[in-house]
Amino acid sequence: MSATQNRTISARVVDAIRDAIGPRDGFTPLHKPTFESHEWEYVKECIDTEWVSTAGSYVEQFEEDLAEYTGAEHAVVTVNGTAALHVSLRLAGVTPDDEVLVPALSFVATANAVAYLGATPHFVDSEERTLGVYPEKLGEYLDEIAEVRDGTCVNTQTGRPIKALVPMHTYGHPVALDALQDVAERYRLTIVEDAAESLGSLYKGTHTGTIGCLGALSFNGNKTITTGGGGAILTNDDDLADEALHLVRVAKEDHEWEYFHDQTGYNYRMPNLNAALGCAQLEQMPSFLERKRALADRYRDAFADVAGVSFFEEPDEARSNYWLNGLLLDEKVSDRRNAVLEATNEADLMTRPTWQLLSSLPMYEDCPRMDLSTAENLERRLINIPSTPTLVDSNSDQ
Repeated sequence: MSATQNRTISARVVDAIRDAIGPRDGFTPLHKPTFESHEWEYVKECIDTEWVSTAGSYVEQFEEDLAEYTGAEHAVVTVNGTAALHVSLRLAGVTPDDEVLVPALSFVATANAVAYLGATPHFVDSEERTLGVYPEKLGEYLDEIAEVRDGTCVNTQTGRPIKALVPMHTYGHPVALDALQDVAERYRLTIVEDAAESLGSLYKGTHTGTIGCLGALSFNGNKTITTGGGGAILTNDDDLADEALHLVRVAKEDHEWEYFHDQTGYNYRMPNLNAALGCAQLEQMPSFLERKRALADRYRDAFADVAGVSFFEEPDEARSNYWLNGLLLDEKVSDRRNAVLEATNEADLMTRPTWQLLSSLPMYEDCPRMDLSTAENLERRLINIPSTPTLVDSNSDQ
C-alpha cells in the first residue's frame, strides 16, 4: 500500500477518535484510574490507625462488597490477578505434567499461572464475535485429539491429562460460556474463568467469573476499578473458598501465637491499604460503567462511516463493561495496522495492538496448540483505543 493510502486510513482513525472524545490538551492515555469518591478518606484511615497490612478491616469489607456486587457466594482478595488465577488453578486440581486449555489470544498471565504449577498451557483458538475461546472449534479439536479415560480427559497425542479450560473475557467481552460448558462437561474439564478484565460484565444476566468453578479478577492500575495492584478469587463453593483463603495466607493455621503451616501456601493476601482503595472504587462502579458505555456509543457512532475499520461491539447475550474499546481493521487493510498505531500515538492518542499470541512467545513456542487461524487473524487487525470513563465528562453535549 502507498504512503498516501496509509495516511488516509490513519488520519480517519485519528479524526474519529477525536470526534468521540472531543478536544483534549496533551496526551490521552489508553486507560487511567479515576478517583472521585472516598479513596483518600479510606486510605488515610488505614495510615492513621496503622492498619496497613493484611489484617485490617477493609480486606474483609472489600471481599464482602465484591461478593455482593458480583453475586458470588465468596470472594477472596489477593495481591494481583495472576495470583488469583494461580491459586484458582491449583484449587481446580491442576498439577505438574497436566495440560490446561488457554486462549492463545490473551495476556501472558493466563499462561504464566499454568506454568507456575508445573503444568503445560495448551493453546486454543478464539472467535471473532467474542474475541474469546471458540467453543465449536474447540469441541471439534478435542474430538480429534482427546478422550475421557476413567473420568479424566487425556491428550492422546502427548499422553498428558487435560485438567481445565480457562476462558478469558477479552477486554471485558464475555465469551460464549453456555457452549463452553457443554464442551467442558463432555470432556470432564473444570472451567476456571479468567475474568481479570471483566468486572461489571454479564453473560445472560450473570456476572462473569461466577459461572465456572472459580473465577479470577484483577484490579491493576489500568482496570475498571483499581486497588493499585490486586486481584480476587470468586467461587460459589464453600470448601474452595475456605481453601483459597488458607492458601493466600501462607497456609498458616489460626493460633494466637504459634506459626504452623500445614502445606505450601502463598503470601498472596491483599493488604488493607489496597482493599481500602478498592472499597472506595467499587462504590463508583455504576458511574464508571455508565460512562464507559456512553464512550462506547460515541465510538460506535464516530466509526460508523470510516471505511476499512469497525468498532468492536459486545457479543449477543452479553453486557460488556467495555474495559478497553477495540477497533478491527478490515482484512484488506490489516497491513496498515502499524501505520495507524504510529499516527494515533503521534497525535497524543494512546493506542496499542492486541497482545502477541502466547503460542509465539519463546517460553511457550513448543507447547501444544490447535489451529489458531482466527487468533492469528485478530492479532493482525485488532487495536485498542482510549477508554478512560472520564473521557465523556467534558463532552456531555455531544
